[in-house]
Amino acid sequence: MKILIDINHPAHVHYFKNFFKIMTDRGHQILFVSRNKEIEHQLLKAYDIPFINRGKGQNGPIGKFLYLIYADFKLFTIAKKFKPDVFLNFLHPYPSHIAKLLDKPSIVFSDTEHATLHAKLTVPYATSIHTPACYRTDLGEKHHHFSGYMELSYLHPNYFTPDPGILDIIGVKPNERFVIVRFVAWGSVHDFGHSGMSLDNKRKAIKEISKYARVLITSERELPEDLEKYRIKIPIDKIHHALYYSSLLFGESATMASEAAVLGTPAIFLDNDGRGYTDEQEKKYQLVFNFTETPKDQEEAIKKAIDILSDENNDQVFKERRRKLLNNCIDTTAYMIEKVMEYAPVRQLATHKLHRTEAPLEVSSERH
Repeated sequence: MKILIDINHPAHVHYFKNFFKIMTDRGHQILFVSRNKEIEHQLLKAYDIPFINRGKGQNGPIGKFLYLIYADFKLFTIAKKFKPDVFLNFLHPYPSHIAKLLDKPSIVFSDTEHATLHAKLTVPYATSIHTPACYRTDLGEKHHHFSGYMELSYLHPNYFTPDPGILDIIGVKPNERFVIVRFVAWGSVHDFGHSGMSLDNKRKAIKEISKYARVLITSERELPEDLEKYRIKIPIDKIHHALYYSSLLFGESATMASEAAVLGTPAIFLDNDGRGYTDEQEKKYQLVFNFTETPKDQEEAIKKAIDILSDENNDQVFKERRRKLLNNCIDTTAYMIEKVMEYAPVRQLATHKLHRTEAPLEVSSERH
């Protein structure tokens, strides 16, 4: 079976890397096509995944429209040569456009409700859309729910084992508490109108958190000179190991907040829109604590961080909450494989069933 996976964001590499390994080991041919705007290509190389470059993209409404035309044409040219049986990606329009044009199935995953423009440009052309059960928006008859999170496609215990050696790499002593602080660039289409934390409150957060733990910052933007000294120095494919051993994640990234949650690390997340999955991870598991970007909520977020860090014995409490979360969630990669294999030729489907006999995939889904 031939599968074309299109990458539009660094997180998408993580979503599909285990799918790639498992399906390649089973004899399927997978072709990655990737944008080169942030660190997508670095991650693909780190995981030994071959790919084709489709350019950096453009900024501004006109630039993005022109890139849409370019990316569709680029992907069409690649697909005509590769001849995929199915297209697979996280919510963005190009693969679904080309799949529709070539009369091939397009399987799309999403968990970001306010990416409304991408949804309008993608959903009409996709064969099926798959989201966590906590997704807030109804995407119509093509919409399917699964009990889990995108982050469990790579941080599920089936794939991820924390490496304590990361502490040496980041220069943290075995019993030293540390907090990862995450600042984002607010440059995506769905980030328009957001500004995140003020610089004054970023400084205040770091000052207050530093009283209880060492601060390590990961930032998409340049940092002021006084904050640059806190920047974490870590290989790009090792951040999740550090996140597992940290006492707290504080910042503006929904993905990292959810990564922390599924690893049993409490997370403070600031964003005016929020996400269905971070809402659930707060209400159901008390692993994420959601705040808006208002000045008042920024202050409250700092207070909540100090409240969590003040109790030096609560690390095990959060790891126990993680166990509850994992018991209620599926292996997202296994779910992806099941959905893709629905479009496999009969001969390949029989081979897949043999693999299932040898190593059953535990999945469940609910039709919306």
